[in-house]
Amino acid sequence: MRTTIRPQARRASAAVAVGLLAAGLLSACGGAETGADAGSSEPDPEAAADLDAALEEGGELTYWTWTPSGEDQAAAFMEQYPNVTVEVVNAGTATDEYTKLQNAIAAGSGAPDVAQIEYYALQQFAISDSLVDLNTLGLGSLEDQYTASTWAQVSVEGGLYGLPQDSGPLVLMYNQDLFDEHGIEVPTTWDEYVAAAETLHEADPSTYITNDAGDPGFVQPLIWQAGGHPYTVDGTTVSIDLQDEGSQRWADMWNQMLEPGLLADIPTWSDDWWKALGNDTLATIVTGAWMPGILEGSVPEGAGKWRVAPIPSYDGDPTTAENGGSSQAVIKQSENPELAAAFVRWLNSSEESVDVFLESGGFPSTTAHLNDPEFLEAAPEYFGGQKINEVLVEASENVSTDWQYLPFQVYANSVFPDTVGQAYTQKSDLNEGLVAWQDNLVSYGSSQGFTVEQ
Repeated sequence: MRTTIRPQARRASAAVAVGLLAAGLLSACGGAETGADAGSSEPDPEAAADLDAALEEGGELTYWTWTPSGEDQAAAFMEQYPNVTVEVVNAGTATDEYTKLQNAIAAGSGAPDVAQIEYYALQQFAISDSLVDLNTLGLGSLEDQYTASTWAQVSVEGGLYGLPQDSGPLVLMYNQDLFDEHGIEVPTTWDEYVAAAETLHEADPSTYITNDAGDPGFVQPLIWQAGGHPYTVDGTTVSIDLQDEGSQRWADMWNQMLEPGLLADIPTWSDDWWKALGNDTLATIVTGAWMPGILEGSVPEGAGKWRVAPIPSYDGDPTTAENGGSSQAVIKQSENPELAAAFVRWLNSSEESVDVFLESGGFPSTTAHLNDPEFLEAAPEYFGGQKINEVLVEASENVSTDWQYLPFQVYANSVFPDTVGQAYTQKSDLNEGLVAWQDNLVSYGSSQGFTVEQ
């Protein structure tokens, strides 16, 4: 059913900045061809010579990133290419950076040459014709170097708008000591996971299978893993169905833990969350493959307790999803796109750069590093000597590649607390929250000039 709905009169104040970020998204397109409308672009293999020449000639670049390895990677790059100067700027993480980036793009000045952009937000900048199609600079020839799922995330309507930096296949991290104490086997299905949640909380009401205070960055990968396809994007036509089979499948399963209070109401990344991971309050973390290094560095009390397992399935299918991850994109405002693209190529495909990224605890998207015997054989003492990368790499090979985000996903995530978040607050049916979220998104997308179907 095709609908055109007027914007809702009230929007949460927390969403105002993100709404402004996306406002005028299609007015920037103006009916002309955009990055997402211009059709497929074929990789230009001869462009590599232009990038090499740009590195030789040199110049100055500005790079916006929040990744911990950014400074060290830029230093290694400049040592290798002394004619190039890279200024690294932390313009804030995620939405903070995106708001500043959109403002600079709208103003016509002040944007960086290269920016870190998460996969979920990349399409928004691509469709407004703000990014360079890297196929035109030859980077499409690098496709075989990356996992299929991350390459799919940087490809929009036949164009290539970033190179993958990392991947975050969804996995289960669990506290082996807690499981042993309560006689729980590692759950391989979601039914077993729900049963484990009941066993744990009945035995000790202060212990929970996991936490979930309502986070779109957590919910959407779980819908993805359940086989959901709530968003379909074709140019400026957007379909939204947050009650498709996969979305309901996840909500019906998760309701079995949310409604009876089997999930800890602790926001992820909060101080309370770190404490809960260290004092055995939480038995598992449903997370991306980038989490082990963070856990080891942040929760020393968990040493020797934690392990990694594949994400539970619904029916034995090992298919999983990407939980987070970022790309590096070249902004069209750059005065030297060839040099910027050469930097992005080095940043996310050279062994020197990826090694620095791995040292900071990152999980790569490059298949060569994922399949490196030394990487696979790593057995951290923190994880009881388990070869955790074998599990993580297997997960990366099982990520479904047919997921799409909305071209206004930054806004969508910002209004999640006022829609689905209410179901978390009230411990009520998540399906009702998903419907409320869909209504808001249909209204917003229509107000921005998209043709929205549901």
